[in-house]
Amino acid sequence: MWSSNQNTDPFGFMKTCAEVSQWWLTHPKELAETSQKYWEDLGAIHLTVWQRWLGGNASDPVPPHQRDERFQETAWTENLWFDLLKEYYLLNTRWLEDAIYETPELPEKTVRKAAFWTRQVMNAVSPSNFLATNPAALNQTLESGGTNLLNGMRNWLEDVARGDNQIKMVDSDSFKVGKTLATTPGNVVYRNDLIELIQYTPTTPEVHAIPLVIVPPWINKFYILDLNEKKSLIRYLVSQGFTVFMISWKNPTEAMRHTTFEDYMFQGAYQAFEVAREICQAPQVHPVGYCIGGTLLSALMAWLNQKTETEHNETVPVTDWTLFTSLVDFSNPGDVEVFIDEESLDHIDAEMERDGFLDGNAMVTSFRMLRSNSLIWRYFVHNYLYGETPPALDLLYWNIDNTRMPQAMHSFYLREMYLHNRLAQPNGLTLGDRAIDLGKIQQPLYIISAEQDHITPWKSTFEICHLVQGPVQFVLSTSGHIAGVVNPPVDPPKRKFWTGSAEGHTDAEAWKASQTQHRGSWWEHWVEWLRPKCGAPQAHPSMGNAQHPVLTAAPGSYVME
Repeated sequence: MWSSNQNTDPFGFMKTCAEVSQWWLTHPKELAETSQKYWEDLGAIHLTVWQRWLGGNASDPVPPHQRDERFQETAWTENLWFDLLKEYYLLNTRWLEDAIYETPELPEKTVRKAAFWTRQVMNAVSPSNFLATNPAALNQTLESGGTNLLNGMRNWLEDVARGDNQIKMVDSDSFKVGKTLATTPGNVVYRNDLIELIQYTPTTPEVHAIPLVIVPPWINKFYILDLNEKKSLIRYLVSQGFTVFMISWKNPTEAMRHTTFEDYMFQGAYQAFEVAREICQAPQVHPVGYCIGGTLLSALMAWLNQKTETEHNETVPVTDWTLFTSLVDFSNPGDVEVFIDEESLDHIDAEMERDGFLDGNAMVTSFRMLRSNSLIWRYFVHNYLYGETPPALDLLYWNIDNTRMPQAMHSFYLREMYLHNRLAQPNGLTLGDRAIDLGKIQQPLYIISAEQDHITPWKSTFEICHLVQGPVQFVLSTSGHIAGVVNPPVDPPKRKFWTGSAEGHTDAEAWKASQTQHRGSWWEHWVEWLRPKCGAPQAHPSMGNAQHPVLTAAPGSYVME
């Protein structure tokens, strides 16, 4: 049942904060000690203001973090009123968070959850978010005669009229899928109720014998790997002599409410392998999984290897495989765990029961909240207080081109992976009538993770190194979940990466410390790893074949939904 408290507190904000508050209220000695520290810091702030008022040059007792964009305006330091306001805010924010994290005797997950939701409130009430307490907004208002506020009102009305409850992040009129995005030439050569399979047009006289089949996430759309000519991993791979197939997932409707995780495995990924093999007349493929697509691929790889053990005449149709920022062990899934407990999942299930899917805007809001200052309040200030037009950035356009999650699949994924972590347990999941075990996977693995990834933390993705049986080449790129993957070679190099063998390793930091850092893009390193594994160059295959004829030009129809 959906308990009554879920109507008012579906994600447990009030409950977790009440638990933390109760502990402090029942421990007056500890409360007095932390309160004393607060009053000492408050006194230091007042002393600093007096010293500056008298002409001194004292530094802030509670300085903002170097990357905190909210307080970069010089008035936050030079103007005594704004400086005092900023210091009050930062002191209260950090004192609250520190007190929460220092709460003993409570489960660590409860503490992190209370801290997360408290941080959401404190980010919302930052003085930078209000006209009267934002010096840059006040200056613009005076200089423009209020034009910025008129423009801001127009932006707000447009957001309200759009009806998606989102603050606009990007000038979406500047982009069109198939025209300015997802432009690598190719054709849809297969379609079922769940996927379109795109085969990309070769650009080299010969190609490697083993095709690549990419299993992208169905959270957002596949063209993150084909943004534009300069940032397209697909275009780069084709230029290096690889035959590339890409799954484009259908955006689920209410009619797909019963679509399961197994459907995504077999009607999606496995079917794509079979079609690619038939078109290329290749005995095997090299699959690539990104994010949740990589989680799905890992489960399928375990299933295929289990199938080989039980049916000895079967050959695994995969030579080796690659993962991009994918979790298989969800014991430490990062910031997203604040949304994962029984009560929260009951709330999500109730929402999906009504519609048959989880609306894409719910996913967008959740991910924006994980970095609310940079992904929510920054746009609130720039759009509404400064009256600016959002930038025309292809990555941001992709980010808002969201997708829905079918009820059966998403409920299974959240509960079995995030809540119970069953994929990491030998025989913990039964898929396709077989209990699967990642330890059965023998094929060589190349895995990319990103150092600043908050969606799939790199130390958690590293856990696969000791869960599979085959050799593992682990690569750690700088940057985050998207920019760490969308990392084209440029001169001078923008990023760095560490790489080395990692099979059997359990200590991520120790592994990293033992590796040499390289400047440049891991794309070039991956291609050199792929070449000997994908067979000798040969004449490229036809686009589709008699059994799987060309249906339409890339990027297809599903990506437009």
